[in-house]
Amino acid sequence: MALPISPLDRNTEPFHSYALPVIAFGAIIAVLYFGRVFFITALAAIIIAFILDPFVGLLVKIKFPRSIASLFVCTLAALILYFAGLGLYSQIAGLWETMPSLSQRIGEVEEATLQQIASLEDRIYKVVVPKRQIQQEKKAEEKKAETQPKTVRRKRGEVAPTPPPTLPQPGTIQEVRIHNDENPVSGYISTHIGTFYQALLMASFVPFLVYFMLSWRDHIHRNFLHFFQGGDRVIAARSLRGVGDMIRGYVVGNFVLGCMLAGLSSTAFWMMHLEYPLLAGPASGFLSLVPYIGLPLAMVPPLFVLLAGGGSVSTVFVIVTIVAMLHVMALNLFYPKVVGARVHLNPLVVTFSLMFWGFLWDAAGLLLAIPLTAALKAVCDNVISLRPYGRFLGD
Repeated sequence: MALPISPLDRNTEPFHSYALPVIAFGAIIAVLYFGRVFFITALAAIIIAFILDPFVGLLVKIKFPRSIASLFVCTLAALILYFAGLGLYSQIAGLWETMPSLSQRIGEVEEATLQQIASLEDRIYKVVVPKRQIQQEKKAEEKKAETQPKTVRRKRGEVAPTPPPTLPQPGTIQEVRIHNDENPVSGYISTHIGTFYQALLMASFVPFLVYFMLSWRDHIHRNFLHFFQGGDRVIAARSLRGVGDMIRGYVVGNFVLGCMLAGLSSTAFWMMHLEYPLLAGPASGFLSLVPYIGLPLAMVPPLFVLLAGGGSVSTVFVIVTIVAMLHVMALNLFYPKVVGARVHLNPLVVTFSLMFWGFLWDAAGLLLAIPLTAALKAVCDNVISLRPYGRFLGD
């Protein structure tokens, strides 16, 4: 005879049913946070493999062995990155030589801007406040100045003299603080040397991971399906194909679109005789693809280079116009056809995914948020029990 269920046990059943998923979700978040270097490295290798896989497929179609085709494509990509890095280094080295003049130029621009703001405030004040009230305020200031002691009285706009700085005594806390602030870059590196070493160690595995992912792709795909049986194998194959198509469409589409914007921006900056167009153009082109804040970020590199070279206000207007036109053209003409046809995510989900992955993995999370969410949507679209979640994530 079964024992009757007490009201206390009946009330605790929903709690136990929700407790396990919540604990599992918390454990997954902790693993993703503390193991972010490993996961970011693996995802970076997967994304690079998705970019290079079409080129390996072309060589395989013309009877190249997959291992040789993967080695050839990886070597060619490494050489392209090497020469691109070499050109980028030469551009940065040339820009670094102009840093003293850049700081002076920034000071001049800041001073001119403050003067313009002050003159604009004066004009607005004269328009808003009646002339009679301005004269009354001047007379009140003159009377107030006459009543002050002569030792305190100064002319209007005169700055009070500052006392000479006192040198810190040897062995005091002030001397130690000044000594520590002399090299902030070296201090930051020495403090985070362990993090840099770990990041470099993980980054050294990326070329090997990319090569093995490309050369062993068929083997991994075929044996991955052996984990499933019957109809689940078909669903797993369909889900894997959907994830691959969606990530490849997003990553390769953004890469192609970034290269297109980089080429157009570099050409436009070169025609404007802007210094270092091969540095400002690619940086502006790829930063333009950052969600939501791509337009202001894309304007930073060319304006920074222009500021270092001492450009005029008209040149600033031309650069802002060119960057804005390229950004609008890319998002409204090319992005829907190249990327948007594969990734169907609504803006609210995109915003939350950027917040979530940015919180977990910082800048790398912002770059990986959309492909990860798109991959999750592809899985939900192919699993029958998860299709409501896929429709919720979709547009």
